[in-house]
Amino acid sequence: MKRTNLAALLMGTTLTATGTMAQDVTLTIESWRNDDLTLWQDKIIPAFEAANPGIKVKFTPSAPTEYNAVLNSKLDAGSAGDLITCRPFDASLALFEAGHLADLDDMDAMNNFSSVAKSAWQNDDGSASFCVPMASVIHGFIYNADAFKEVGVEVPTTEAEFFAALEAFKADGSYIPMAMGTNDQWEAATMGYNNIGPNYWKGEEGRRALIAGEQKLTDEAWVAPYATLAKWGEYLGMGYEAQTYPDSQNLFTLGRAAIYPAGSWEITGFNAQADFEMGAFKAPVQNAGDTCYISDHTDIGIGMNANTANPEAAKTFLSWVASPEFASIFGNALPGFFPLSNTPVELEDPLAKEFVSWRGECESTIRSTYQILSRGTPNLENDTWGASVAAIKGTETPEALGAKLQNGLASWYAPQQ
Repeated sequence: MKRTNLAALLMGTTLTATGTMAQDVTLTIESWRNDDLTLWQDKIIPAFEAANPGIKVKFTPSAPTEYNAVLNSKLDAGSAGDLITCRPFDASLALFEAGHLADLDDMDAMNNFSSVAKSAWQNDDGSASFCVPMASVIHGFIYNADAFKEVGVEVPTTEAEFFAALEAFKADGSYIPMAMGTNDQWEAATMGYNNIGPNYWKGEEGRRALIAGEQKLTDEAWVAPYATLAKWGEYLGMGYEAQTYPDSQNLFTLGRAAIYPAGSWEITGFNAQADFEMGAFKAPVQNAGDTCYISDHTDIGIGMNANTANPEAAKTFLSWVASPEFASIFGNALPGFFPLSNTPVELEDPLAKEFVSWRGECESTIRSTYQILSRGTPNLENDTWGASVAAIKGTETPEALGAKLQNGLASWYAPQQ
């Protein structure tokens, strides 16, 4: 009995250099990505623990819609985990400013990321970084390759070719040219305006100029994408106004639509549901030879609870998250979520490889409304949803939409006044 008790006592301990017994450190991760639980338990955590004996990790996700509230409650109560999965920009910035996230700038691992990758988890002047970037999502268009072959349509690279392709599918009648509805609104802005828009406002150049007050939402570069969206309505199929996001997904994966304006996060689900060959193309440029810009949007990071009892172990884990090993595991287990470290990752999924290849062809940017510009009232991100829907439906002119958005932004944002 004594031997059994001694064995139980020694379980989960390691022998230190001085000969004393030290219990394993256990790190707990807070996250909203409950869909990824199996990935963490079966692949990510075992790989880390094998390389770091003495540190155990638990992944404890909440429901996505409840994550912010649950996390804030735990932080206020002092019961939050050691590691905190970070949403981009203001939600995580608020946690840092409240003293809940530690400044990670002193970690050498942060040098593994570009300034664009880190911008989602920095304070406004970039002097502090509080989350290690994990992955981004890339916007573009996923298409039914079988439908393209059947109707004899070439994959478009310019806007003229894009609308010619839509027209060809409309004339043929076998497929809805493009699957997207406006009922839920956010798709029109996320997969519409912020998908094609960077080619107009030249990515980071325009986005940063808007933040600085050097460009306005009434400028041609910001109005013109609405004029392009206004041409989409006739190709979205009957009843698109009442069509929800899941409706659009189903229309495409059932083979009833030729093109789907997409975020790369769709890849895993589409691979499981579609029984036809798929391809992807980036947002078409206005003229052949133009520099292309893609929305390569910072989506998920991970930081350290400033009040963790295990800061050294937590930093060990965060440094590993910045490593090529983690990037390879994460990028291949979740195709469509692309690692942000400077070290290239060899991806296996063909559709994911197509999306990520655009990084080598185009300039990367992030969604125009996500940093700084949606902190006030009216909220620019939410107003862009409504404006994108109005453009597609043709209920307001692009110029009127630009003026409305500009007036709203200028009502609270000093650089635009």
